[in-house]
Amino acid sequence: DDPSPTYRALRHLDAGKENLDKTAWMDVWTESDQSGGFKYTIVAQDGSRYIRAKVFLACLETEKRMYESGAPSRAALTPENYLFAEGAAADGLSSVVVTPRRKDVLLIDGSMFLKPEDGDLVRIEGRLSKPPSFWIRRVEIVRSYRRIAGVRMPVAVEAVATIRLAGAATFRMTYEYETVNGRRVGAPEPRLAKAEALANAEP
Repeated sequence: DDPSPTYRALRHLDAGKENLDKTAWMDVWTESDQSGGFKYTIVAQDGSRYIRAKVFLACLETEKRMYESGAPSRAALTPENYLFAEGAAADGLSSVVVTPRRKDVLLIDGSMFLKPEDGDLVRIEGRLSKPPSFWIRRVEIVRSYRRIAGVRMPVAVEAVATIRLAGAATFRMTYEYETVNGRRVGAPEPRLAKAEALANAEP
């Protein structure tokens, strides 16, 4: 894995439970510094307060605690965490089957897909090897990556969770980077800021 980079990124989070008619979204500035710290600032949000509190904030707080405890290494694609085996190619990508060495909510039982020309990681998909709670029985997840400023960075996380007594719920988080390792790579804006700018531009 690449060394942990420093970055500033705008994340957009969406989640919903269609049969309960509940959806929500949130825009959040997230930052990682050289000391390994992680912080976030909510800049725009709407929809179900329950989803925002129990899903979005819970997700961000969990990530913050992971950084504080040094837990990100527990999720790395390394021989300490996974067994690797050749998989079937798909979408023009090479595939490697990844099997967690232990039950851990940070590890995925599934496959990673790589560019055949250089072995660079494009995505990893499968199910969490351990449910995050009693109420969530199964989580299918896809994490997508892209090289930004020469560093492999996550650009999207999509998940479908099976919740006891409630069925399936969806979650998606995308990343727009402003800086990576001190290099400016973009100028993302929160959703409401974009909407206000468009409204102000109208005659």
